[in-house]
Amino acid sequence: ELLHGSGLVPELLDPDRAGRLPELGVGLTDLVLERVQLPGREPEVLIHREPFDAALADVGAPVVAFVSKTAATWYARGAGERAPRGYGELGWTVAGAPAFVLPGPSGANNGMPLALRLALWTDLADFLEHEAARGAAAYEGVTPT
Repeated sequence: ELLHGSGLVPELLDPDRAGRLPELGVGLTDLVLERVQLPGREPEVLIHREPFDAALADVGAPVVAFVSKTAATWYARGAGERAPRGYGELGWTVAGAPAFVLPGPSGANNGMPLALRLALWTDLADFLEHEAARGAAAYEGVTPT
């Protein structure tokens, strides 16, 4: 519903048709996490960034959108970047691609109105459009406005 309503994909897809996302220009992946408990220390989450970054570089992801502040925070900590404070564009990249954060599907966000969720996903669609225009302009030697 959010992918279609935001304009990121041209059709509403049921979960059993999610396999069509790559042909519609949307790739899905997840972070490789390892929860570690060292003696006398708080538990921590380690992110295996290298395989994640390599996979994104291999497919040439133009933008990376984390679908939760938690995932973006885990990645940021492992990369030495600042954790996100809100939703939207982040001030750092993932494997050279601009990064973006959206609300996750966890119960913590269940109270967020659908209209707000849709607005945030539409902001991602606008961000992608802007990045594509900037890339095309750079290729043509034009400075975008």
